Amino acid sequence: MTLLLGVGCGRIANYYVDRGNSKSGRGDYDGGIADYTKAIRLKPDLALAYYNRGNAESYKGNLVGAIADDTEAIRLKPDDASAYYNRGNAKTSQGDLVGAVADYTEVIRLRPDDTDVYYNRGLARKDKGDLVGAVSDFTKSIQLKPDSADAYCNRGIAKKNQGDLAGAIADYTEAIRLKPDLAEAYYNRGNARKKQGDLDGGEADLKEAIRLNPNVGH
Repeated sequence: MTLLLGVGCGRIANYYVDRGNSKSGRGDYDGGIADYTKAIRLKPDLALAYYNRGNAESYKGNLVGAIADDTEAIRLKPDDASAYYNRGNAKTSQGDLVGAVADYTEVIRLRPDDTDVYYNRGLARKDKGDLVGAVSDFTKSIQLKPDSADAYCNRGIAKKNQGDLAGAIADYTEAIRLKPDLAEAYYNRGNARKKQGDLDGGEADLKEAIRLNPNVGH
């Protein structure tokens, strides 16, 4: 999440937004929230202040507050893709996968070449059981960012859940090529190989996964 500058705001409200950005950038989210709130009191239609306060609330773990602020930012500025994206992330953390997918879809409409939103929508779709949609989103994310080991790994998981073990293994293998220390890819490839009957290959992958991360799979 990135903080936006308060360009074009009233001078005093702009000052509070900028000071809030400085505080939040140093990890003082309470101080940042206090300044964004002052900016909102001075200029209640300042979408930027709601957006940045939502960021700070999210970093603090206040997902309800973050969603409320992002929603107000969107009401004031309906074409703010970043507010939809942040609200989608907060909804994902809340477990509202349907709401998250809707927000990510709106981001894609506004910002169709953003690899991260395809990846995050793919995760949400995978977790809610929409495997076809998940594979499609991970594929688009990979097209936009071909070196994304995580996208390959998660596409492999979706393919495995579809019953496509060969496709899953190919994706895990590419994830490992791109990121040789990705324990999750070894772990998942090992399980897929064992299901295919390649017991030796599967055991070798699982052994490597545990070497890289003793807690993998737990």
